[in-house]
Amino acid sequence: MKYETSILTTPYRQPDAYGALSMPVYYTAAFEFPSAKAMSDAFCGRSMSPSYSRIANPTTSYLEERVRQVTGAASATALNTGMTAIAYALTAVSGAGLNIVASKHLFGNSVSLLRDTLGGLGVETRFADFTQPDTVASLIDGNTCALFFEIITNPQLYVADIHALSDIAHANGVPLIADTTIVPFSTFHASDFGIDIEVVSSTKYISGGGTGLGGLLIDYGTFDWSQSPSAALRSRVKRVGKRMAFTARVKTELITNLGGLMTPQAAYMETLGLDTLQIRFERQAMSALKIAEACRQLPEIQQVNYTGLADNPFYELSKRQFGPLPGAVFTIDLATKESAFRFIDRLHVIRRATNLFDRKSLAIHPASTIFGLFSAEQCAEMSVRDTTVRISVGLEDPSDLTDDIKQALAD
Repeated sequence: MKYETSILTTPYRQPDAYGALSMPVYYTAAFEFPSAKAMSDAFCGRSMSPSYSRIANPTTSYLEERVRQVTGAASATALNTGMTAIAYALTAVSGAGLNIVASKHLFGNSVSLLRDTLGGLGVETRFADFTQPDTVASLIDGNTCALFFEIITNPQLYVADIHALSDIAHANGVPLIADTTIVPFSTFHASDFGIDIEVVSSTKYISGGGTGLGGLLIDYGTFDWSQSPSAALRSRVKRVGKRMAFTARVKTELITNLGGLMTPQAAYMETLGLDTLQIRFERQAMSALKIAEACRQLPEIQQVNYTGLADNPFYELSKRQFGPLPGAVFTIDLATKESAFRFIDRLHVIRRATNLFDRKSLAIHPASTIFGLFSAEQCAEMSVRDTTVRISVGLEDPSDLTDDIKQALAD
């Protein structure tokens, strides 16, 4: 079945007592068991019954099952933010003395997670330009535990050759982990490109209106974890098999010990968001393309960056990997930082706010916000310019959004 049908036909694990068409919010901390054995089986993972909502909850589990089925993954784990999903993915595969080869063009907090948090725990990060596969390959050694990148970088909008990265990773016995937030899994099928672990900020397209925070960790069960340099993962191979060791570590160690499971309230909102995900994405992405094309005609704009534009340097690669609509975000560059600030201040329809893929259109100056605590030298290394404005396109009429951009640029 196509996405729109499949997502609406995922059955509940157990029938609802009242036949509810929308999964109810199980707003409870604990669950009663019929016997001591049933309680033991739940806590020790011998049954699918929830034991405690810090570890599992029926509403959250239903969201995970829907995502698992429509992606064809081996497992999906719903967490409380996209950053939690990234942190758990990289923590699960790493350890002191190991290294991660990561794109140098990452979201600001992903960089600081790798450099500062994991770095402080003895995990080395080797940053590279992932649009240059040979450079990536040269940094891999026997202690490399993962390659990590964004399929379209934010806010640079660079596109890497995913098949080439997958070939390099797997030839070296290393998993390929990708943040795919910018193009939803209803359109981009990560497993077709050799991605082993997919990380998604479900706050974005899936929640469908900034209704709550969430992150998804999707394990396709394609990597043989017996090859991992992580002793923690290899030890789990003996118990759960070579394909499910990653998921086992996430669900039985990281969630149990650190918390971070998505709340049932957020899971309910994101379950509703999944129903209209593809319809909203197509509308927003088509609008982004129209507005980006219109912006190219405005003399005040120095550059328009959207990989769906035919003259974009990543256009052909982007089209092969993501189709004609590579997301609903584009950037414009103005003459100076001051003109970028002035433009943002004069917007009326487009909101001055962070986040991506809200129903409302949003504008932000990445260099002074998302990357505001990085030095000028660090921003330059990551290709983050202070003349850039990022625009996330919502569901408003594209002509109204174009008019808003024009008036904000006018003298």
